[in-house]
Amino acid sequence: MTTNTLASPKRQFLKSASRIPVSIWLCLIWIAVVVFVGVTAQWISPFDYLQQSPLARFAPPGAPGHLLGTDYLGRDVLSNILVATQTSLMIALLGSLICAFIGTSLGFLAAHFGGWVDNAIMGFADAKASVPFIIFALGVLAFLGSSPLILLMLVGVASFERYARLTRGLVLSANQEGYAEAARIVGVPSLRIYLRHVLPNIAGPLIVQITLNFPEIILLESGLSFLGLGIQPPETSLGLMVADGRNYIAIAWWLIALPGVVIVLTTLSISLLGDYLRDRFDARLR
Repeated sequence: MTTNTLASPKRQFLKSASRIPVSIWLCLIWIAVVVFVGVTAQWISPFDYLQQSPLARFAPPGAPGHLLGTDYLGRDVLSNILVATQTSLMIALLGSLICAFIGTSLGFLAAHFGGWVDNAIMGFADAKASVPFIIFALGVLAFLGSSPLILLMLVGVASFERYARLTRGLVLSANQEGYAEAARIVGVPSLRIYLRHVLPNIAGPLIVQITLNFPEIILLESGLSFLGLGIQPPETSLGLMVADGRNYIAIAWWLIALPGVVIVLTTLSISLLGDYLRDRFDARLR
């Protein structure tokens, strides 16, 4: 009986895992690789990503000692990609968390106070959504200059209005549930109700929104770095590598192709995972 009891969760796990499409498993594997690189890039890089070797300029992929070749300064491309992935991933992660915090907080405020506060917050969110963010970002960076902190703050407000709208709707719905009504009746403070009861119950859709927003921030950071308004040398990012490589595409295609492939695979994997999670949550809601 004990053996059957222990085996049952294992069978349930295997059964659930077998229902996940192969494409999602491939996405999860790639995401796991990217996360591993993001954590360990400084230790697993074969060279210092700034180390130059003028005699080894434009070595092609597969060259002795340089698996993915070298760039126009003789720097190891693999080492640069590892560190650039770490940088882009960190900016996207912190930017997504800042964006989620700002939007979720505004959504809670709009749902709690209602009235003119609700109208003001939602009106601000609509105004923000009506302006192409890349134009706003270009204006801010051109005026204030580029720095990692300014870039992080910019990507941190990139899509907060989506979280605000989503959170507002979810909180208004959750406030009508029995557990919220019961907590209010016994005198539980509103802040505690929101943090202890409402937020855990609406966390699922918010997590899905983060997975959908995350690849957009990666592309935004890459685009700004490509235009010279994002990460600045001697630091590196995937977008900056693409920008540097475009000048040598005719003689060193790998300088633009390899970081571009990493950007595409990473954003595609996270987007597909986000779509899959959204479909699963929608199915449960139905």
